[in-house]
Amino acid sequence: MAHLTTNPADKERFLCIYPSYINSKKTLAEGRRIAAEKVSVVTHDASVDAVENPSCAEIRDVLVAAGLNVLVENKMYPREWNRDVQFRGRVRIQIKLEDGSLCQEKFSNRKDVMFYAAEMIPKLKSRTQKSGGAEAGSQPGEGGKKGKKKKK
Repeated sequence: MAHLTTNPADKERFLCIYPSYINSKKTLAEGRRIAAEKVSVVTHDASVDAVENPSCAEIRDVLVAAGLNVLVENKMYPREWNRDVQFRGRVRIQIKLEDGSLCQEKFSNRKDVMFYAAEMIPKLKSRTQKSGGAEAGSQPGEGGKKGKKKKK
């Protein structure tokens, strides 16, 4: 179906990004659109790889901080087999103004937005705090459970 409007500033014309597009745990067949492992990217100086299980909220936070107009919709990615609430969501991003010019020069297409999100999500405070706390808290617990299993 053709778009009902040609105005790039209309919400229907915003880019759609599902978390599966940048999820390193997904295969290409499951919907990943960027490299799972580090490869050099022509548009960026640093190499960018996909993120482990990103959420719509993380993508939204990163792109809003970059100054983009972002909407979150309660939609499900068609290739996602798991119907849990944590896997729901779609992010819409405005990259063009009404006159057709770019909102920001560094985001000229969908790939630029996905690479930026994949680069910035691991730097979020919620990611760095959760990974540090989970590792320290899980090590003593796992050690105790392993010892009990061996005794039985």
